[in-house]
Amino acid sequence: MSEFEVLNVTVILLDDGYASTALMPIEVFHSAGALWRELRGEAPEPRFRVTTASIDGKPVRSPYAGLSMSPETKIAAIDRTDIAIIPTSGLCFNEKLIENSALLPWLQKQHAHGAYLAGVCMGAAYLAEAGLLDSRQATTHWAIADAFRQRWPNVDWRPDMFVTEDARLLCSGGLTAAADVSLYLVEKLCGHEVAVQTAKSLLLTMPRTHQCGYAVLPFSPAHDDDRVKAAEHFIQANFKIPLTTEGIASHVAMSSRTLIRRFKAATGRLPGAYLQAVRIEAAKSMLESDDAPIQAVASSVGYDDAAHFRELFKRSSGMTPAEYRAHFAELRVRQMEQTALANR
Repeated sequence: MSEFEVLNVTVILLDDGYASTALMPIEVFHSAGALWRELRGEAPEPRFRVTTASIDGKPVRSPYAGLSMSPETKIAAIDRTDIAIIPTSGLCFNEKLIENSALLPWLQKQHAHGAYLAGVCMGAAYLAEAGLLDSRQATTHWAIADAFRQRWPNVDWRPDMFVTEDARLLCSGGLTAAADVSLYLVEKLCGHEVAVQTAKSLLLTMPRTHQCGYAVLPFSPAHDDDRVKAAEHFIQANFKIPLTTEGIASHVAMSSRTLIRRFKAATGRLPGAYLQAVRIEAAKSMLESDDAPIQAVASSVGYDDAAHFRELFKRSSGMTPAEYRAHFAELRVRQMEQTALANR
């Protein structure tokens, strides 16, 4: 018996959209826990059970190259799912929302039951139309952001962001973000190593939570305290510079004592501990992707004392920065070897 629960993913298929925004999540979730192990000659351990569904169970069409896709079932046949992916369905979103209106109550039901919902590009419109994004942060493609703001003014639209998450509602701003949001969910639900292995086996780049233009809230559970969310965003955007609780509190117009109390209640962490978590995650991404000296990595994430950085990193990850880098360097070598074998 496996030591983990296999989660159910439902990928919705919609007419007239970009097929890649449905196909990429299918392949990412199908590969998680399986493809990397198969490439190494090991028994696969799938982490997700992927099902495709259309509104009525009938095939859907893409306007490009006469492509059609046949789903496994209709949405009404799926009572519960852990994750639902809503792909883009064409630029005429007003018409498509009417055409696919049966999807809206299904999405509301799944979210109420605890599912993660991810709208890829124009797919965010279905989450907004269902009323799920009111007073929440979301993103979409920059070209249709103004139209979305006019139709759903209660949503905090952030087209400068590549991917957002707020209360189990995820949105992405472009076609390739279908892979990023899928990998993000793999990491969130299965752990960093499984996500990295999935990315490497598919020759994809891991999403970076600390990069400008890519914003998620991975360090705290969902909450509704807008002042604390603002403090979180401020920390994520400024983690490389010295930050104090007083400075963060001033930025969000609160006293230090009030910030500490509300931040702890909303996130489960003190502001300083949250800042440390952001910095450590940023350091992990650097250690995975380049060979900069440890001192340089420490400085780039806000720590001038490399020894202190090493201590904090090991306490957080169970490995020293050098051990962590060596581990993922080994994964890169294995990936290159497997790719070379596959290309022979």
